[in-house]
Amino acid sequence: MDLLWVLSVSMLTVCVAVPMDAVAGSHSLFTCEPITLRMCQGLPYNSTFMPNVLNHYDQQTAALAMEPFHPMVNLQCSPELRMFLCALYAPVCTEYGRITLPCRRLCLQAKSDCYKLMDMFGVSWPEEMDCNRFPDCDEPYPRPVDLLSSSDTTESPIAVQRDYGFWCPRELKISPELGYSFMGVRDCSPPCPNMYFTREELTFARYFIGVVSIVCLSATLFTFLTFLIDVSRFRYPERPIIFYAVCYMMVSLVFFLGFLLEDKVSCNAASPGRFRASTVTQGSHNKACTLLFMVLYFFTMAGSVWWVILTITWFLAAVPKWGSEAIEKKALLFHACAWGIPGVLTVTLLAMNKIEGDGISGVCFVGLYNLTALRWFLLAPLGLDVVVGVVLLLAGIAALNRVRMEIPLEKENQEKLVKFMIRIGVFSVLYLVPLLTVLACYLYESSYRAVWETTWVQEKCRDYHIPCPYQVEQTSHPDLVLFLIKYLMMLIVGIPSVFWVGSKKTCFEWASFFHGKRHKDASSLCGDN
Repeated sequence: MDLLWVLSVSMLTVCVAVPMDAVAGSHSLFTCEPITLRMCQGLPYNSTFMPNVLNHYDQQTAALAMEPFHPMVNLQCSPELRMFLCALYAPVCTEYGRITLPCRRLCLQAKSDCYKLMDMFGVSWPEEMDCNRFPDCDEPYPRPVDLLSSSDTTESPIAVQRDYGFWCPRELKISPELGYSFMGVRDCSPPCPNMYFTREELTFARYFIGVVSIVCLSATLFTFLTFLIDVSRFRYPERPIIFYAVCYMMVSLVFFLGFLLEDKVSCNAASPGRFRASTVTQGSHNKACTLLFMVLYFFTMAGSVWWVILTITWFLAAVPKWGSEAIEKKALLFHACAWGIPGVLTVTLLAMNKIEGDGISGVCFVGLYNLTALRWFLLAPLGLDVVVGVVLLLAGIAALNRVRMEIPLEKENQEKLVKFMIRIGVFSVLYLVPLLTVLACYLYESSYRAVWETTWVQEKCRDYHIPCPYQVEQTSHPDLVLFLIKYLMMLIVGIPSVFWVGSKKTCFEWASFFHGKRHKDASSLCGDN
């Protein structure tokens, strides 16, 4: 606990009196400007330079941060305290872009004089004012040379126009121990529920995702229950379709939970008393968010691996002519790869603390704001799965077609083979089109994310009291349709499993399950075809 936190109650009325629209006059050029801070009037200098050494973007922000120190200054615990504070919060304006720091002696003197009074309050010297940060010298503040350069620099303020990069607004700052980051700045998090879209757009998107998740959950659950009715029916090489359906059933379930939870898990609650806005959850400190991420990412990756394994089993059945029993002997290896690879990736992301809340869907995932994680943990593995799967699939189909053309078969067997090839082709297209669309959306996000963020900073910089971008060459806003397509394709990629199990035989099995008869009643319900 530091001095700023303990005395924050004393400044509450002052802080409330400073509305957000007071930043209308905040600057983005960072020139020398007259000192407006009440505590720093009547100093040997009358102009200051922002940002200051404590990373305050303008004097309004610095004034709020200085208020807790007014009791200390009024009690005159040290003749050096006022000058030391002003040297930090309103430093003398010298050369553009350079801040003159007070000497360490000034800091040590102020700390030593006020130590007893601070001890009475039960607080310690704030870490950001650690005396070791300041140069070891014994000169007054400001130095005579600083006052000379200050008088020279007020003539051409236009010379300081340059890009200061992204500064995290105090409303979005997060405790350092949580390991958050946003736009390359540590201890910062994006605003929640989403920095790009309005509440109305987010409400529509959430209901859209909720409806699609229910449809996909129903379809994949039907596939899994069909398997449970007659386990022996689905043998290798088509058994991976069942595990594939189970994976996307879990993916759909997580998105449905996100719809129910809204932004309770994906967002950190706002704290107006501490001037903290609602921010995106990051890392593994939120147990519910971590659990949603683990289930969603693990089964997303496992579903894509099971599709690759499905193409491998088809390839083994078509090219080397492996039978069902021979392929089934490799089942342990298939399961080790299908569950092991996603498990390793999930644990790696947990160790790297790369979990991010999704304010649109209400779930937690990866790569939503971190481009490196997006490229290496989504684009790379999913792209590799597509390449490997397509190569094996084409090789298997080519082998089956060669069998059909070169080996004489009975008409019935010929028709069965053609029908099987068509089913493989349709199923693969129904899987690949959504997955390739998702990859295209990720690539588009990866290409335009920096532009979207720069545009957002440009539009919100004055509201947040942060530097505005100096020279913006391109501005762009993301289209909500892009994100809706991405979520749609992430979910419906599990629906093709229904087309594989959907047949007359499935109808007979369900009729038998509900009526307890295998022939007549099933025939009357399903028809003779």
